Amino acid sequence: MYNSFDLDETIVAIATPAGSGAIAVIRLSGKNAITIVDNLFKSKKLIEQATHTIHLGYIRDEKNVIVDQVLVSLFKEPNSYTKENVVEVSCHGSRFIQQRLIELFLRQGARMAREGEFTLRAFLNGQMDLSQAEAVADLISADSESAHQLALQQMRGGFSDEIQKLREDLIHFASLIELELDFGEEDVEFADRDDLKELVNKIQTLLKRLLDSFQLGNAIKNGINTVIAGRPNAGKSTLLNALLNEDRAIVSAIAGTTRDTIEEVLNIKGVEFRLIDTAGIREAGDQIEAIGVEKTLEKVAQSSILVYVYDMTTLKAPDVKADLDKLYKEGMKVLMIANKCDEYYSIHDNVRYHMEKEASEKGWDQIFEDLGTKGFYYREITAKEKRGLDGLKEDLYNAVLDGELMQGDVVVSNLRHYEALQKSNESLDKVLEGLQMGITGDFLAMDIRHALHHLGEITGEISTDDLLGNIFSNFCIGK
Repeated sequence: MYNSFDLDETIVAIATPAGSGAIAVIRLSGKNAITIVDNLFKSKKLIEQATHTIHLGYIRDEKNVIVDQVLVSLFKEPNSYTKENVVEVSCHGSRFIQQRLIELFLRQGARMAREGEFTLRAFLNGQMDLSQAEAVADLISADSESAHQLALQQMRGGFSDEIQKLREDLIHFASLIELELDFGEEDVEFADRDDLKELVNKIQTLLKRLLDSFQLGNAIKNGINTVIAGRPNAGKSTLLNALLNEDRAIVSAIAGTTRDTIEEVLNIKGVEFRLIDTAGIREAGDQIEAIGVEKTLEKVAQSSILVYVYDMTTLKAPDVKADLDKLYKEGMKVLMIANKCDEYYSIHDNVRYHMEKEASEKGWDQIFEDLGTKGFYYREITAKEKRGLDGLKEDLYNAVLDGELMQGDVVVSNLRHYEALQKSNESLDKVLEGLQMGITGDFLAMDIRHALHHLGEITGEISTDDLLGNIFSNFCIGK
């Protein structure tokens, strides 16, 4: 944890992953970074070189023994990542060489950097705000194109700009109310209450949009839990194998083959879906299968998307409805997948006519009405032949984006930001309540200050050592 921030010290760390490789990069930042490397780099005087230049030469120890031939990149303050003097030494990737160079730099006066300390310095020196700094960690850990784009947008300041606009409007009114307090005995009003109410309503509309985006942002950042559920022999494992294009799950005509959950990742257009194949839903035949069914229900409850698979040649409408009633939860996206459609449509036309007539009379109409009112998706496939899978993937993608994410939209993906937005919104609720009750300006000012405080926590205009320690301790060392 960070208890104090001494920006006079020069820090050093390996910026590339641990282990041996072709090259490694050692990064230094601080007012003495160039001098420290200069003392060991005998090829030329680095202090005399221009910023943003690269120099080839040898690092020698105190006894003039060559340690390695390196490339030294110079970034002079304030034109660097941390706004301090930064030196990056690219050496050969031997772990011995890396350790030897670190030891030399430490003996010259540097100290080992803590987790995220380079980015922390960038924040403390005003190079970026706190939400942008957190986006750096998200960018490093991004495992999909969508997560990468989301982190880039936040790092460029898209989210920060939104928050800053909200704070500026609130600060203006807060200052007017504070001014009223200075003239308390004269009973004057500088802040028009109707204008303040209109502003708070406008800000809350924007806050709600940001809060509503969190479910999508969190899903893109961490992947979407997508459970495949249904009755035994519906084709769940066959579907999983078809989507992954590999035999990941055991497929058998014997009911109850899948006893435990199987989890794999499927990437669709840059969005990661964490597919979970589950045991079939039925009255268990033994204790092990019963545990599997219980796990199925647990996984469904934890998932954002339910892919409900049923055998359209055998399952009746009341059974499908009973399954969906048991599995569905409010806010869940449901893809209702009718499997074995080729087999179903190969039935003689006359027989199929009677089946469809029976279907309309025995509950299918109600199910398809539910599909519309609850926003379910419906698709017919033949998993064994991999037919209908392109449409199914499109449905999965659309179920996540739901047509709401437009180019340039700000999406919240950080839980800390989400909680701060919630608290700010709650404070604004109190402002509206106070306006309705006609409370005095000092109480209004207090609630506005609370709202400003929580918005300021997002960008780091309001921060504590403990908060910064919690955030940056989750970074990798060297960033």
